[in-house]
Amino acid sequence: MTRLIIFDFDGTLGDTRRNIVTTMQMTIRELGLAGRTDNECASKIGLPLDGCFEALYPDESKETILLCTDTYRRIFQENLQTMKPQLFPKVRETLQALKQQGLTLTIASSRWHKSLAELTHDLGIADYFYMLVGADDVVRAKPYPDPVLTTLSATGFKASETLVVGDMNVDILMGRNAGAKTCGVTYGNGTREELEEAGADYIVDSMTDIPIQALTR
Repeated sequence: MTRLIIFDFDGTLGDTRRNIVTTMQMTIRELGLAGRTDNECASKIGLPLDGCFEALYPDESKETILLCTDTYRRIFQENLQTMKPQLFPKVRETLQALKQQGLTLTIASSRWHKSLAELTHDLGIADYFYMLVGADDVVRAKPYPDPVLTTLSATGFKASETLVVGDMNVDILMGRNAGAKTCGVTYGNGTREELEEAGADYIVDSMTDIPIQALTR
């Protein structure tokens, strides 16, 4: 039986693709880096922020990558004044239904904890979650198992009782590396093929399919 669900945030609960890609492009332009397409930027969503820029600019120095992350965080906060993220369809209703079934819900994100806490609060879903794990809460972020293992240690659940839900291959790999069941969602930033290749146990097209597809098996 599944007793614990660990959700990714960006691309799974929150539709933040426009916020992230726009902010990445503004960061790139401000720092005068070689241009990258929107799709190239979006393909890195799910990695820790420094990992995103390292993947986009593998030949740049660590100092430049640090400047990228600092600039991105400043611009992201500025953009929130006019560019508000939204929940994906039926997210709130699904979270409520899962809580009513007695499941413990948490989030494991590559976003920093402070930003994750602010976004879940602003979107009105913070109260559904027992705990939040950001990239700065662990030594190794996705696709390593550390965010799941940290959650299991704090909640007392076993990996065999846990379902990890995310939209990117790094979410699936994180869950599998921790020994948990995994469910990929196709409406986010990853493709069905990427989720299948990562080894997702279940793949769903809507949040409302998660209880049916994953919890009853």
